[in-house]
Amino acid sequence: MRVRFVLAGLLITGTVSAAELPGPVVTVDWLAQNLDRVQVVQVHAPDLFTAQPQYKKDEKSGQTKLVDVGGHIPGALFVNPKKMRTERQIGDLKVKYLLPPAAEFTQFVQANGIQAGKPIVLVPTGTSPAEFNDAARLYWQFKYYGEKDIAILDGGLAAWIQAGQQVESTPVKIQPGNWQPQGENPSILATSEDVAAGKAQLVDARPISMAFGYTKRDYVYDYGHIAGAKVFPPELHTIQKGIAHHLLSADTYAKVFQAMGIDPKAPSITYCNSGHLSSGPWFILHEVMGNPNVKLYDGSLHQWTLEKRPLVSLIPHGSR
Repeated sequence: MRVRFVLAGLLITGTVSAAELPGPVVTVDWLAQNLDRVQVVQVHAPDLFTAQPQYKKDEKSGQTKLVDVGGHIPGALFVNPKKMRTERQIGDLKVKYLLPPAAEFTQFVQANGIQAGKPIVLVPTGTSPAEFNDAARLYWQFKYYGEKDIAILDGGLAAWIQAGQQVESTPVKIQPGNWQPQGENPSILATSEDVAAGKAQLVDARPISMAFGYTKRDYVYDYGHIAGAKVFPPELHTIQKGIAHHLLSADTYAKVFQAMGIDPKAPSITYCNSGHLSSGPWFILHEVMGNPNVKLYDGSLHQWTLEKRPLVSLIPHGSR
């Protein structure tokens, strides 16, 4: 899938033209070559933005290796993933961790300095699948509100530093942004009714222990998985190289999905506990593999079990 962006002409003032994103994923090399033509938005905990990368010398090889990330790509903005979702009223229930309404999301995006008319490159920390899913979740929210010129940096900040690219640790003064939503795209959002209808393949993006009913989150009120769901656990979302977690090719993902009993071309709904981990498989299926019929169940099992809908557990736990 290719993201198109009409290049702005160079102005008399010397303004640099915006970049054309090569697709939903960009590499470190591409970003390094186009850094002044995009807006980089890092998605991680606040203190990491001004931290220093940590290195350690390997006693056997004598080589210095990156062991922890810190800092930010020059010119980068920052989004706290814990602030980008909200609680909403669904019927008689208050459901947490949901997509904010348009006005609230717009205010959040603008407060983080994001501008209209310039491609956005989201940068996760990159040291775990969960961190990739932070970026994938924000990507999905932007897509829901009509943003087309957006991508994720493969391997995140970890890959950027590992490649020897520069990072800074000085605080950045944020100027208010002017980004605006471009309508809504309900075709990528699943409701409880969509899930219950049973017309789409269900992809459970949680650890296998949760899907089988060994464990659960405290905000999920029963054990197990939705009947008929196939598991695509976090350890299959990305592959580790050094400390950076990278995406795979579409062809490789197709083999992995098929090995897990999942048809990557079928209409699908991804879910997890709260709509976080399910962002990764949604991104992979919909954006990387180009399956247009993939939705993310925003409320996931938090909402499903609040509504007292059933789960299937392989482990007996007694009645709720």
